[in-house]
Amino acid sequence: MEEIVVGIDVGTTKICTLVGRFDGTDVLHILGVGIEPTTGIKKGIIVDLEAASHAIVRSVERAEQSSGIEIASAIVSIAGAHVSSINSRGAVGISGEIVDEYDVINVLEAARSVAIPHNREVIHIVKRGFSIDGQDGINEPIGMHGYKLEVETHIITAGAATVQNLRECVGAAGVEVQQFVLNPLASADAVLTKNERLMGAAVCDIGGGTTDMAIYVDGNVWHTMVLAVGGNHVTSDIAHGLRLPVSQAEEIKLQQGYAIRAEVGAEDYFSVRPFGEDRDVNINKQELAHIIEARVEEIFELALQEIKRSGYDGLLPAGLVLTGGVSALPAIRGLASDVLNMSVRIAEPENISGMVDQLHSPAYSTAVGLLRWALSREDNFVKAKNGRNSRKKEKKGVKLDSAKNLFKRLLP
Repeated sequence: MEEIVVGIDVGTTKICTLVGRFDGTDVLHILGVGIEPTTGIKKGIIVDLEAASHAIVRSVERAEQSSGIEIASAIVSIAGAHVSSINSRGAVGISGEIVDEYDVINVLEAARSVAIPHNREVIHIVKRGFSIDGQDGINEPIGMHGYKLEVETHIITAGAATVQNLRECVGAAGVEVQQFVLNPLASADAVLTKNERLMGAAVCDIGGGTTDMAIYVDGNVWHTMVLAVGGNHVTSDIAHGLRLPVSQAEEIKLQQGYAIRAEVGAEDYFSVRPFGEDRDVNINKQELAHIIEARVEEIFELALQEIKRSGYDGLLPAGLVLTGGVSALPAIRGLASDVLNMSVRIAEPENISGMVDQLHSPAYSTAVGLLRWALSREDNFVKAKNGRNSRKKEKKGVKLDSAKNLFKRLLP
């Protein structure tokens, strides 16, 4: 029996199932890949249960076929406007005057007891920092002396109905959801460096339907946000502006797109056939870039508003790490830097081997990050059985022997 990690990135434009193994170093070996166009999902929310289920089933089957491994459970990404977060503080008396792991569990439980509506489900409990007898700035309190333990947390919740719908779609493939992971947290595990986490940086993952962000300060997640705007809005703008089918607009965006109009030559043209025309029409690339720039600029302006609203805009000397499929758009880095007034770098998954031909792209940061998330947390290891092309699934219940296991599953 071999311990294998499996991640399913359920995006608005694609479903990506990855099967991976850690080789004892920092290199992640990819054993299987299943990429399938998404149907039935808009802006991270399932709108057609059957269509979404079929897309996930096909993605899982491809990953099983390429890896020779039957997938029983997986770490699954989650995003969408239904995701929200709140800050909460918990406090407990220290039993025995020395902090042990059960004191930490109890104080996190106290923080978690904040009133959460019945239609919300807790996805993550993020530890910001502890204090003992009023002494702040403690990262790891276990073993320290004191009488009162307090914790500052960032609790991420999602719409319970949406979470259950996603769980059912994944279950249709015979796969049990071992844990849901918020998109930007998974992406951060793939692209954010240790120094960036410590110095202060924001991760911005721009996908097809959403723009997902997480702010890291002093090595921890301090704020998360999901914007219901992404690359599909750029495609829609092109389709309307040039009077083209959406599929053709997407192709033009990928082949001819540019994020800054002023950097495109005035004499550059390409040919398309708009609706109502019986022959190809020449389109100036500056016109296309103007359409793209307006929407992408809006995305970064919304991101800047969220960063300022969080109150941490002055704590990001490492700037913004940009990833996701839209970050491959030429000149987008310069536009982001101008709007946000901070340093920006574009990142893609690194230190991967095996079946990685398609994965060296910012579009797969979340998928690879899901595997690194599981690998960096021993209790989150995803079990998979050897066996080829078998559709017989064994439901492997997640047994939580204690509250300790519960919080290990919730903590990033």
